[in-house]
Amino acid sequence: MSSEKKKPLDWYFKSNLLLRILIGLVAGAIVGIIFGSKTAWLNPFGAILVNLLKMIVMPVILSTLVVGAASIKPSTLGKVGVKIIIFYLVTSAFAVAVGLIMGNLFKPGIGLELGVAADAAGKVLKQPKLVDTLIAIIPKNPFGAISGGAVLPTIFFAIILGISISCLKENDNERIKNSAETLLKVFDGLAEAMYLIVHGVLQYAPIGVFALIAVVFGKQGAKAVGPLGTVTLAAFLGYIVHVVIVYGIILIISKINPITFFKGAKTPIITAFVTRSSSGTLPVTMEAAEKNFGVSRNVYSFTLPLGATINMDGTAIYQGVCAIFIGFAIGMPLSFGQQITVILTAVLASIGTAGVPGAGAIMLLMVLNSVGLPVEAGTPVAAAYAMILGIDAILDMGRTAVNVAGDMTGTLVVAKSEKQVDLEILERKAQL
Repeated sequence: MSSEKKKPLDWYFKSNLLLRILIGLVAGAIVGIIFGSKTAWLNPFGAILVNLLKMIVMPVILSTLVVGAASIKPSTLGKVGVKIIIFYLVTSAFAVAVGLIMGNLFKPGIGLELGVAADAAGKVLKQPKLVDTLIAIIPKNPFGAISGGAVLPTIFFAIILGISISCLKENDNERIKNSAETLLKVFDGLAEAMYLIVHGVLQYAPIGVFALIAVVFGKQGAKAVGPLGTVTLAAFLGYIVHVVIVYGIILIISKINPITFFKGAKTPIITAFVTRSSSGTLPVTMEAAEKNFGVSRNVYSFTLPLGATINMDGTAIYQGVCAIFIGFAIGMPLSFGQQITVILTAVLASIGTAGVPGAGAIMLLMVLNSVGLPVEAGTPVAAAYAMILGIDAILDMGRTAVNVAGDMTGTLVVAKSEKQVDLEILERKAQL
């Protein structure tokens, strides 16, 4: 008999979080359809979730991006490092573009009209010109940007600060080196504390999602189900297009048979799909890189852990589809300039947030802020965001699989370009 005492709420806190959020979504939809406008009293419970999420965004951006940028050592970067970073950033940009294309093709969220009641006065969102957005990335006052919730300037400052710390860690002066390492430990400690806070916030997420969804379905009825199905279809089709076409073309250009690649990468991709964790799949990915593709340990020991940290192609597709969905759902389709901003934000944010629990949902908050659609309690944006959060577990499976496929593609392509691949192993795999 176990000596561990059961606590009253163990049934809640020790059950699967993603399952709880999904149950919250379904239960909220049922309650909303049954009780209609009588669900309005649940609004405060939804507002608490929105405020909690907003509370963690800027500290998460600052701490994780500084640590992520500082983890790239200038002395070990070399040609392999430069090539893999360029690969990860360029494919991430393509991934957001794929997501935006899928969003524009499927137009998820159209007909929801979440913004009708809240925007009866006919507000028009004023979006600055693209050139102004690019200039505004450089903050005049980084502390003002952080306190004011300005996402792109904060991302820019955090990356610059992280790179500077990384350079100072290599300094010959012992005092400077120790100061840099101490500063990194401070940000690393802050990041770890934020992970803990995020975990706590997500424990409340099922309740908040239930409340927000109940209110949405109370106003919209069963017609809100279709758009969520469309979002899921658009996202998964985007995942498939990116892996097959974008990675396929890159592999062909590198004179690697895509079929051979997918044979060798099958186990890590399936593992990532099931576990929903790039970091958790890392040992499987490393084993496949060495045994199935013959990649040198000198390459994959650097590129794969780095990919698990900064390469988020699947998440980037998710950002594009979901941003388009929210724009249509509130009656404010994203302009071309806003869609370019989505690409910039998602690519820059990918450097640090991959290791954060609930990374996709947190990144989506950043993306929405960057295009002038902040998630405020009681607004149509918050309602649409809650709908996405409810199906996030399903979308997360596909996006993690894409992330790992991208890590392996980049590793194999870069290793082959540096002649760090055992071609006999690769050819043997092609014959199986």
